[in-house]
Amino acid sequence: MRPTRKPATNNRQTYMVTSETWGRRDLFKREPWARLMIDTLYHYHGSAYLLHEFVLMPDHFDALITPVGSLERAVQYIKGGFSYRAKKELGSNMEVWQKGFSDHRIRDAEDYQHHVRYIDFNPVRKYLCEKPGEYAYSLAHSGFELDAPPHGLKPDSSSDPNGAPEGAPLQSEPPGLKPGSIEQSNGAAKAAPLRSTGTGD
Repeated sequence: MRPTRKPATNNRQTYMVTSETWGRRDLFKREPWARLMIDTLYHYHGSAYLLHEFVLMPDHFDALITPVGSLERAVQYIKGGFSYRAKKELGSNMEVWQKGFSDHRIRDAEDYQHHVRYIDFNPVRKYLCEKPGEYAYSLAHSGFELDAPPHGLKPDSSSDPNGAPEGAPLQSEPPGLKPGSIEQSNGAAKAAPLRSTGTGD
């Protein structure tokens, strides 16, 4: 019998996290949805987690984050915050997310770089673009700010750019953080900050 997994606590570990839309619907093919999701990622950036890399695919997101508190709480902010705003700003009452999320704890610099490359090349593998920088909804595209790798996890350029990360166990999200209370306490989300030299598309 598989042992019960304990929640990831505030240990300043870095994780690759993935969460899928309900029924794998291509919600983020629609620009208003995609931009709102990116705004949500940046709204909680700095207060709930450090954001090192992300890509927003049509039916899921992948992100490299270092939670400020627990990993579960950080992902709740992202998913719950977006669901609340989608209802409020896009007039949608549909279920947005599959329950739970998958995660992988980054072990070392090589593992970190492996997942950075996986995220960057995900749109290329799915034929959404020819080069990572051409895909608008990813940190590989110019214009988005990101947090530097944590100490000891600086990228190693010798990593394989096309490898896929190992499977990650599915975690369920704990109760106690309602999307409405998140937004009411923090106000409207800020737009994603842009570098002055980037286009921000």
